[in-house]
Amino acid sequence: MPEKRLTLNSEKRKAIADVFQNHFEQTSPKFELHKKSIADYNEARTKMKVLAETVVRHHQPQKDVDTIRSMIAKYNRSGGELYDDNCFVFTSPPRMDTDYEGNPRETVDEEHVKFELKEEFARSYYRDEIKAKGLNPDYHVAINGNYDKRSPSYYTMESQVNKFLGFETSSNDNKTELSLKDEWAKDFQLTTIGTSYCHSRMFAVDQETFEMFKMYNSLRENVKLTHEQLYNHVNGKMQKLTLGLKSYRYFDQAKSLADKLGVALNEGILNESSSMALSVYSPENLADLLTDKVEQTREEKIAIARAVMQQQQSVN
Repeated sequence: MPEKRLTLNSEKRKAIADVFQNHFEQTSPKFELHKKSIADYNEARTKMKVLAETVVRHHQPQKDVDTIRSMIAKYNRSGGELYDDNCFVFTSPPRMDTDYEGNPRETVDEEHVKFELKEEFARSYYRDEIKAKGLNPDYHVAINGNYDKRSPSYYTMESQVNKFLGFETSSNDNKTELSLKDEWAKDFQLTTIGTSYCHSRMFAVDQETFEMFKMYNSLRENVKLTHEQLYNHVNGKMQKLTLGLKSYRYFDQAKSLADKLGVALNEGILNESSSMALSVYSPENLADLLTDKVEQTREEKIAIARAVMQQQQSVN
């Protein structure tokens, strides 16, 4: 008697699609480029914090800051203004340019340098951590600037991701724990002379230093750019795959496709308990976790522990 073929439904197709998507991401050259962009940014950030402090203290020596602090203690706000900041404006040496009528004019370029965490950048920088939480870090990239595509699910995901990153809080939040946003805010701050308005104070630098700050901003933008490139690369494949899966009635058809593409696919992923841990126990991730040379990150350990708990609860 021939073995009965396993029939697919929408939930099973979704579980299969998740396996393919994970494979497409992990094997995409765009994935490695995104990882590299984050590493390059981290390296530059460390150096730029030192450079920023050097420049600011050159223009605003610590002794002047201390003097104003003592004046404030004595005369309150009449003694001056100080602000702990992680946002700065650096200006280049003047250069000659022409206006729209062709007349010569002196121009000074500005570079707005931030060491704080902003929402769009955060979604790209913490993409893996957001996914490990079961959230979608690509919800904003997916609309490709077309805000008419924002649906109720878009705003729901926006709120959930922002809450995880620390851009939204509630009365139930543990106020003793710093959010990722707050961690960045406290990571680097300089006491500056002036108001809280970043643009109210500018620090002139030489051209070489200006180019270094410009490079830092470029590396920051590249984290977002490589995120978009990764999403677009994988999404292009997933659109074709989704159409194909809709035409498949049986699991063995999807299995045949997976074998041709080198995707490890088995019936076990169709079980509800196993699909919960799909991103953790994918062949690529599991192979990494079983390799002694690879040290598990804190996020990976948490994700694994949660997946195991979810499986146990499902079995019980």
